[in-house]
Amino acid sequence: MTGYNSNGDVATSNGNHNNSNSNGTNGNSNGHSKPVEYTAQELHTYPYEVIQEIADFIVKRAGIRPKIGIICGSGLGSLADIIQDAKVFEYEKIPNFPVSTVEGHAGKLVVGTLEGANVMAMQGRFHFYEGYPLAKCSMPVRVMKLCGVEYLFATNAAGGINPKFNVGDIMLMHDHVNMLGFAGNSPLQGPNDPRFGPRFPALVNSYNRDLINKAIEIGKTMGIESNIHVGVYSCLGGPTYETIAELKALRMMGVDAVGMSTVHEVITARHCDMKVFAFSLITNKCPIEYSDKKDEEANHEEVMAVAKNRQKACCELVSRLICEIQKGS
Repeated sequence: MTGYNSNGDVATSNGNHNNSNSNGTNGNSNGHSKPVEYTAQELHTYPYEVIQEIADFIVKRAGIRPKIGIICGSGLGSLADIIQDAKVFEYEKIPNFPVSTVEGHAGKLVVGTLEGANVMAMQGRFHFYEGYPLAKCSMPVRVMKLCGVEYLFATNAAGGINPKFNVGDIMLMHDHVNMLGFAGNSPLQGPNDPRFGPRFPALVNSYNRDLINKAIEIGKTMGIESNIHVGVYSCLGGPTYETIAELKALRMMGVDAVGMSTVHEVITARHCDMKVFAFSLITNKCPIEYSDKKDEEANHEEVMAVAKNRQKACCELVSRLICEIQKGS
């Protein structure tokens, strides 16, 4: 992957540095042939042309242009397993694509059909706490856009702050609180490319109301209406789970569920005018009172276990909603 040294010169990760100077040197102003020393670095932003190359790579090999993109949250990778006629791309074999490092994220991109719609699904997302900048975490959303995706379905495993929520419930996101944004972090930092979207995108209607209403109706037909809620999600940086004081503050701000993903993906999707549907699977109840009980502490194993138990319901909800989109197209 191309990076830059401290002088701003382009550097490649194989250790070669080529600078086309007319005097035939390798970049030294004194004309000596000593190689230029540099440290290769990951790019924090991906130019439009690089995103287009990744999209072209996927579309050419998949043979279709997907209409719906799905991001599978922790333990929810089975959403991609129900895709038919699937073409599977391992992240490490996609040019310039990051690699997921978290348990429960398989690191595969699956392209195929679901309920008659062309779809692509990420089995594994990228998180800020893995060391990736937010632009890189949400870069696959732009890849989806240039592949032809019009709808983004983003799922996540989250802790329930709202006392009415129970483990295993599904919260349809209708808004978010961008805590990383409060700290000055945004996937849209840096020069704006208008081919993706405007410099200052509005986010007041980030989550598509029609899709939320359809999901509520689908929940009723599935018999799980008592387990479906509509609420506000917040993303923290992680990888630590929240303190009691942080959870109390979030609840005072109107947050119903908290996790470590999704918000920057939604921002990127809305920036490039994609319709967004997102939900959180509540995998643990967040304590908002101090206690010495160890069983009240969140842990990744619990998250994975709950997600596994609720995979069937989540898959059915997504499949039926995609079917509704297809009916209306």
